[in-house]
Amino acid sequence: MCGRYTLASTTPAQLRARFPLGESVAIEQRFNVAPGDPVLAVVMRDGGATGALLRWGLVPPWAEDPKIGFRMINARAETVEDKPAFRNPFQRGRCLIVADGFYEWTRDERRQPYHVTRGAGEPFAFAGIRTAWRDPHDPDSELLRSCAIVTTAANAKIQHIHPRMPVILDPADEDDWLDPNTPPGRLHELLQPLAVDLTHARAVSKAVNDARYDGPECLAPAEPEPAPPQGELF
Repeated sequence: MCGRYTLASTTPAQLRARFPLGESVAIEQRFNVAPGDPVLAVVMRDGGATGALLRWGLVPPWAEDPKIGFRMINARAETVEDKPAFRNPFQRGRCLIVADGFYEWTRDERRQPYHVTRGAGEPFAFAGIRTAWRDPHDPDSELLRSCAIVTTAANAKIQHIHPRMPVILDPADEDDWLDPNTPPGRLHELLQPLAVDLTHARAVSKAVNDARYDGPECLAPAEPEPAPPQGELF
């Protein structure tokens, strides 16, 4: 899965040069993006790609309460075309979610966080899906635009950390993911784990465990394990 990620190492100018974000969307340095946060994305609008801020955690149009989005931060690649909440967004609402790394935790008692990057830490795009929701009890309310990150099986580099990972698109495939006319067969071809030789993971500080903390200490090296106690000498 993917429950936290970063957009910390690239300047706004570099991101605008890398992605078709335009000038109107706000770009902030983020060390600990969490579910429910506004996230930087590229969407198709009026026939062209542009930047947008979406809330992380997909809220289906039929939902009664937007809190359902906190349970829909990820969509499994294997079932994204079949699940009622994800089917239409997969068909008509694909997007790029801009990041430069993601966090994952080991599943043992230590719960050690790792920061995973692509290549040397350059920005990349998660495969995302998006939709819009309006409060059914208030037809004049503002549209809530939300998204989820598509996940797949982890590659061999990080399987020891977690069995799932977000889909990180190859830059050459980003246009196909956004294109509303790309056939489903081609879309599923894109939903693959990142190549092992492009995957880098390092243990980081447990400061990231607090979803409210969004500072550089999240990316600090992990503290060394305490030495085992020594027996008394006689």
